[in-house]
Amino acid sequence: MTDYSYLQWKVEDHVATVWLARPPVNSVSQEMYREIEDLFTNPDQLGDVKVIVLAGQGRHFCAGNDLGEFATLSPENSDARMAEVRAAFFAVQDCRLPVVGAVHGAALGTGLALAASCDFVVAAEDAKFGTPEVGVGVMGGARHLARLVPEPWVRWMYFTAEPIRGDKLLELGGAIEVVERDRVLERAQSHARRIASHSVVMLTLAKRALNTIETMDLQPGYTFEQSLTTEISGHPDSVEAVRATLEQRPPNYPSEVSG
Repeated sequence: MTDYSYLQWKVEDHVATVWLARPPVNSVSQEMYREIEDLFTNPDQLGDVKVIVLAGQGRHFCAGNDLGEFATLSPENSDARMAEVRAAFFAVQDCRLPVVGAVHGAALGTGLALAASCDFVVAAEDAKFGTPEVGVGVMGGARHLARLVPEPWVRWMYFTAEPIRGDKLLELGGAIEVVERDRVLERAQSHARRIASHSVVMLTLAKRALNTIETMDLQPGYTFEQSLTTEISGHPDSVEAVRATLEQRPPNYPSEVSG
């Protein structure tokens, strides 16, 4: 297991909880971006895991990018740095396992992009989601924001640089549920355990399907999904899932027994 400076984790019931851990507000430095990319690109290092919950330690999920590093951006160094930022966000989105965001406090800029890169979000009542980039003097985050809210709200939030609270995000469809701050991690882990009741083989295939069809039209998207049915239909876990459904019993997936 890689020794990370700014990420902490624990594994229980096939669910890995990963915390952003860079006090005081989990602002993300270039080194931390590299750590995020490494962990989510290589989730097997976490052990026997089917789902990852991404959370933040302390008062906030993530209040944004390290502003001290932002202050040293220049046309000469920005391309390399921005490539590391992209790689971290894309690693969360493209992680072969489902990723559940557990968001409390601030999720601003980088924090919002990390939350939006998760498969879905559970938010605390005190959560604030925003893209302050216009006010900070940089660009980025609007496309991630569009995964959470409709386009008019993307533009309002981006132009004003004003955040919205968790209950508003829920109203707009960007969060699964909003709960008290002290319950947000518990609820995210509950959703994760529900997901983890399924075969990890089927979950990774489902993640591949969902990521692929997100930007596709209906007909080619469904055609792609059908191709994955063909691919998986002979797998022992698929056979067991069908048999268990017919016999009305919990499945006993061969991949987990053999693993």
